[in-house]
Amino acid sequence: MRISVLALDGLFDTGLSCTLDAFGVANKISARAMGGTPRFEVSVVGVRRRVRSNHGFPIPVKAVTESKRKPDWVIVPALVTPSPDEVLASLERPDVTDAKAQLVEWRAKGVRVAASCIATFLVADAGLLDGREATTNWSLAPFFRQRYPAVSLDESRMLVPTDIGVTAGAAMGHLDLALWLIRTVSPELATLVSRYLLADIRSSQAAYIIPNHLAQADPLIKRFEQWSRENLKTGFSLQAAASALATSSRSLQRRCQEVLGKSPLAYFQDLRVEHAQSLIRSSGLDVETIAAEVGYGDGATLRALLRQRLGRGVRELRSDLL
Repeated sequence: MRISVLALDGLFDTGLSCTLDAFGVANKISARAMGGTPRFEVSVVGVRRRVRSNHGFPIPVKAVTESKRKPDWVIVPALVTPSPDEVLASLERPDVTDAKAQLVEWRAKGVRVAASCIATFLVADAGLLDGREATTNWSLAPFFRQRYPAVSLDESRMLVPTDIGVTAGAAMGHLDLALWLIRTVSPELATLVSRYLLADIRSSQAAYIIPNHLAQADPLIKRFEQWSRENLKTGFSLQAAASALATSSRSLQRRCQEVLGKSPLAYFQDLRVEHAQSLIRSSGLDVETIAAEVGYGDGATLRALLRQRLGRGVRELRSDLL
């Protein structure tokens, strides 16, 4: 598999290094432990001849125009632009504009595109995600959803493959993406690499999402979050929430969908899960008591919700503390 890693000024140092390290380890294992030849031909390319990482380290790149063979995949590491204003500014940079055009050109030639974290904004801005599913850095999901309404975003997922490539979640999602690409070539090799690196492909980033952070993106949602926290034990009522917020049920539902990509009830349940996790990890309360604290009549319902949302049960959450 031929892979080009597209490096841009200000990229996330760890994102680039863990991507290159994962494929480097894969090639060494393939050549030594599995008795084969290296499976991945990886090059770092740029739309500029001089590229520096976010920490100021020079990154040796080959000019895109120097490559005589088109890659099978191009990977776009994230830029360090943690706020919507910074994302917008980066998308307007001349080098990023050239990179978007290069992605479109590559894609027209059949090259598949992979992007992690904030790099998904660059791919979306190039129009390559329109009409497709995607994931992104969960903390910027409301902004992504607002800017790219034609993209079906699910920030709870760590990896979302599509016909044009794959998108991955926040920060260390770069490593999940690299392991996923290795797995497409050899599941056995991917398993060995993950064991060497003490890393596994995660199916979800839901456990890392902070609902309070998402609520800050919109004044009405922020007030809905506050109301929800005050009523976790009482239970959810769309009509009661709308009345308390001086809005209509329809308006609250619409705004939640636009900002959060989910219903008011689904967000209310996110807050239940978050509070339940906190109690499980920080208190000696039994499951039935914790269930009552978040508005459920029995522990079985809470257990089912935790398993559905986090893929983990009460025992596994408590074992994290050991």
